[in-house]
Amino acid sequence: MTRRKQGQRKLWEGIVDEDVRGLWEPWMIEADQLLEDEELIDQVFEAQGKRHEYSATRGRSQTPAEMVLRLLLLKHVRNWSFDILEREVRMNLAYRDFTRIGHRRLVEMAQQKGVIRGRKMRVDTTVVETNIHYPTDSSMLGDGARVLTRTMKKIEQQSGDQLKCKVRNRTRSINKRVIAIATASRHKGPEGDEKRKKQYKELLRYTRQVLNDARRVIAEVDGMSARKKRGMRGLCEQLSGMADRVRQVVKQARARIFDGLTQLPGKIVSLFEPHTEIIRKGKASKPTEFGKMVQIQEAENQIITHYDVFDRRPSDRELFIGAVEAHQQILGRVPNLATADAGYYSQAQERAAEEKGVKWVAIPNRSTRSAERKKKEKSRWFKKAQRWRTGCEGRISVLKRRHGLNRCRYRGDEGMKRWVGLGVMADTLINIGNALAARA
Repeated sequence: MTRRKQGQRKLWEGIVDEDVRGLWEPWMIEADQLLEDEELIDQVFEAQGKRHEYSATRGRSQTPAEMVLRLLLLKHVRNWSFDILEREVRMNLAYRDFTRIGHRRLVEMAQQKGVIRGRKMRVDTTVVETNIHYPTDSSMLGDGARVLTRTMKKIEQQSGDQLKCKVRNRTRSINKRVIAIATASRHKGPEGDEKRKKQYKELLRYTRQVLNDARRVIAEVDGMSARKKRGMRGLCEQLSGMADRVRQVVKQARARIFDGLTQLPGKIVSLFEPHTEIIRKGKASKPTEFGKMVQIQEAENQIITHYDVFDRRPSDRELFIGAVEAHQQILGRVPNLATADAGYYSQAQERAAEEKGVKWVAIPNRSTRSAERKKKEKSRWFKKAQRWRTGCEGRISVLKRRHGLNRCRYRGDEGMKRWVGLGVMADTLINIGNALAARA
């Protein structure tokens, strides 16, 4: 059963609060008032009621909506795990007092309080990595065989040994081949290639046998009566979904090792997070990243006004006018100044932004030969705008270091969006609080 707010507090709790308030950080005092917003609480309350069919009316009482919102934001403000969050909130009176969704609503409130006016906009992209190990075909085949075997064993146990053939465990043989491939990878030249191909051939053979076992188990369960296969439907769905992903890994491993093909349609780099993309942004320290592209755009006072988590990585050159339109939709006006890095430059996008009413568009064109363009980029206002733009890189660094956007700990596409959204909300809450505290 869902609850909007915590019940009435006892007298002694109010007395303790008076002393605890003195321990709060300045931004927490302002953020506390922002989080009293009824619309914010209503959004969380409605989301809680949609978790399951009868969440809103039946079962044990859930944590109140206002407390859930504050706990999640505190977790991302401090970049804690759930275990650390629980421990700190239990031990720290200030945190317990503070923790009693909608990023859009926070931005509206910041605008109402004069923290942002929407006159300036800067935008940049980054990668939030999914929580996976570095992907290799051999390690994914090993993971897939382990999960498939474990799931088949669970089905065998629940069926009461009614399967015609006993499920064979081949994980030991597969793990030996995975280790042998890793060892052979240290040897360079034709000799090392031959050793790897030999071990991959064995690994693929064992994996196909596991896949054949999975197909047989699914067929046998489908042939059982409804009463017998009750409780095994979910396991069979897991088995079928994982088997499909393992078949794709077998296909791409065979193409890469024996045919030399690295670009294959439907290529995946994780069995557990299949939505993960391979993204190269030209970083010397990390040339290849595995995750999702995220766009962050800001206004005055370092307030993030909008963010996007892209299902498929777009080109940065296609994103600028969309950012201006999002700014206009959220804040009710186009910015006077809009700036981004050179990756965003597109003559068509720049003109479209100017046609919408943006007075100054500051995006450098690194390949220009036009003397007029070079003069524009050397102008005082353009250089000043670019100096302000670099703050967006600092904001992304803070989001990653302070709020955990370096790596997503939630699963799936929706988990990625939820993780990024909570991190952005936590950062926005701190900056709104700091701005209001400085004004006070």
